Amino acid sequence: MTDSLISSAYSQALEVIASVEPRIAEATRQELADQRASLKLIASENYASPAVLMTMGTWFSDKYAEGTVGHRFYAGCQNVDTVESLAAEHARELFGAPYAYVQPHSGIDANLVAFWSILANKVESPYLQKMQAKNVNELSEADWETLRHEFGNQRLLGMSLDAGGHLTHGFRPNISGKMFHQQQYGTDPETGLLDYDAVAAKAREFKPLVLVAGYSAYPRRVNFAKMREIADEVGAVLMVDMAHFAGLVAGKVFTGEENPVPYAHITTTTTHKSLRGPRGGMVLAQEEFAADVDRGCPMVLGGPLSHVMAAKAVAFAEARTTEFQDYAQRIADNAKSLADGFLTRGANLVTGGTDNHLVLLDVSSFGLTGRQAESALLDAGVVTNRNSVPSDPNGAWYTSGVRLGTPALTTRGFGHDEFDTVAELIVDVLSNTEAGTTKAGGPSKASYVLGDGVADRVTKRSAEMLDKHPLYPGLVLS
Repeated sequence: MTDSLISSAYSQALEVIASVEPRIAEATRQELADQRASLKLIASENYASPAVLMTMGTWFSDKYAEGTVGHRFYAGCQNVDTVESLAAEHARELFGAPYAYVQPHSGIDANLVAFWSILANKVESPYLQKMQAKNVNELSEADWETLRHEFGNQRLLGMSLDAGGHLTHGFRPNISGKMFHQQQYGTDPETGLLDYDAVAAKAREFKPLVLVAGYSAYPRRVNFAKMREIADEVGAVLMVDMAHFAGLVAGKVFTGEENPVPYAHITTTTTHKSLRGPRGGMVLAQEEFAADVDRGCPMVLGGPLSHVMAAKAVAFAEARTTEFQDYAQRIADNAKSLADGFLTRGANLVTGGTDNHLVLLDVSSFGLTGRQAESALLDAGVVTNRNSVPSDPNGAWYTSGVRLGTPALTTRGFGHDEFDTVAELIVDVLSNTEAGTTKAGGPSKASYVLGDGVADRVTKRSAEMLDKHPLYPGLVLS
């Protein structure tokens, strides 16, 4: 696709939008300008290709298609069947999975489908057997109450939020923490690394139905063969949430025991982040769970987003190339460069480094909370997100850390030297930021004071790098 064709397509699309609501067209233009001018280091964000973005803007958006391929509750879904079949086919081939379900709208939707599929598959209940036999009308209110109790009393063991787990891995305020009787495993207090013996001991004591592996802020790789051994020993289902590192699995950076798909009973993921597709979710499963996962709609989901499933198919096709494998390797290499850049400048990293796509910077050594650091960096055009560190004294809102990821800037073409400079700029900002005070004069966890001239200095140096690696090069909006 030529630059002129892409530019013409977007310019004309914005003209059409502006004819109805010009403020939306202007906000869209401004968002591109803002993304082009900032160092995007949010580990869960990326830049989808023009082909993926354009695929979402079609009349597939107009279709209702509850059900599954060849078994819809609406007529006229033959083209949606084609789209969903292609997306699932690409996903199976890309990840080597026996079964792929591409309908989930998000990561949490994918996890909910997985949780309920595990419950439906593994909870032994005469009432559930009636439901699966479609004799739902035979269930009395007392039956439903018993069924709710049986489903709601199952056990889940997941990685704690401050150790790098995700909200949906059993965090109490999340629905996953309310669905299950849950406990959490952490990391070694000295190293910040997973202690598989400790996880196994916890699993033996708790005996969960579901063992959840995967992370959103753990800067190391996981041995999924060991996690499967733990699950098998206690009779648990191993569910892996690879939303953050799916691109590294697809790109063959994580192989062998670091690839979760052969070891997990069910694997969930988002389709954006390091996978560089549209915002959405997906479930991969072994055959024994396929039929239960296939009931995601209407069990958990509403109508699938056909236009997004189409964009998933395009993104998966892109990921099945050697170019994507090269890209995935650069993500990991660049994360190492970013980590080394911090360490050589005396910054403190959780686990002392990284071997995946993210770095977790402990900003307490700068006298700041994560919220203060995040805000000061944003003032200088560096987009990050605050994040808890293990045993975080500031909790999940203010935090003591900042999470940094390399997928987005790697898409722009940043390499070793640029990421070393990024580390330098971040240390510059944080070293010249002081914690503010409250109205009462006490120490504040939110307010901060950024030194004079720091934001301008960092923004100028950032712009020099960004200009060398333009976002959507050749895209000019008229």
